[in-house]
Amino acid sequence: MGNTSTATATPAPTTRGRGLHLAISGTYSSGKSTTAETLSMATGIPRTHAMTAREILMDIVPGKQLQELNAMELTMLGLRRLEERIHNEAGEGAFISDGSVIHEWIYGEARMRIGINPGANLLLRTVKNVAGLPVKRFYRQYMDAYGAVAKARAKRIYDAYVHLPVEFEMKADGHRPVSEPFRRMSDELLIETLEELEIPYHVVRGSVRERIEQIVDIFDLPLVMELDEAIERAGAKVTESIRVVERDARYHEAQRAKSLRRRVAYAMRF
Repeated sequence: MGNTSTATATPAPTTRGRGLHLAISGTYSSGKSTTAETLSMATGIPRTHAMTAREILMDIVPGKQLQELNAMELTMLGLRRLEERIHNEAGEGAFISDGSVIHEWIYGEARMRIGINPGANLLLRTVKNVAGLPVKRFYRQYMDAYGAVAKARAKRIYDAYVHLPVEFEMKADGHRPVSEPFRRMSDELLIETLEELEIPYHVVRGSVRERIEQIVDIFDLPLVMELDEAIERAGAKVTESIRVVERDARYHEAQRAKSLRRRVAYAMRF
């Protein structure tokens, strides 16, 4: 079903008269936001997305970093992003989705397999797993149900996916898992899910320009802006959105050094 794009244009999948619904897929630090924003500017197709994890964290659990969240808080985060995606993708026109409804489920599923804090050392992961034994069965059932809902939605809403494989180093900023095995597993689960759902997808590699050129060729998309201008504008927009979050006082609060007591408390929670 999937393939690496070539120079030959592939007919776009059926769009039922309402325009192409295209999802840009990939795990942490794969360049989804920059690629989706650039493609949107270059083609004029609106970009949809959910708030970033750190933006949501500042609302639901201010002062915490992603690796400090317990299972309930991670569940809240995933549901909030799912809610936003469904709302933002409910229009009738074409869109380019930065990520998709299956992404939060994929991250939760990977945590079930590797550990709730995938960047922790072996001792801490073991402690977390033991602490989570009383609720593990429920969490497993919940993730299965969440996955069924997310997969059904993806099957209905997206015409095709463009998948960005792991090509770049991951920034360890406290709001991304710092485990490469977790990132690789998430990448593999994304591909497995697309294969399971039989949603057409293309794996696209390279620089931002190379990616956009490939996607435009695959779906035969018209351009409304020169690529150089789209790349420059999109890069500036994505960079500024990150800076806005980092300037927020609550973000700086989350970056402060944690006391030993607080670190131990986080380590023992599931």
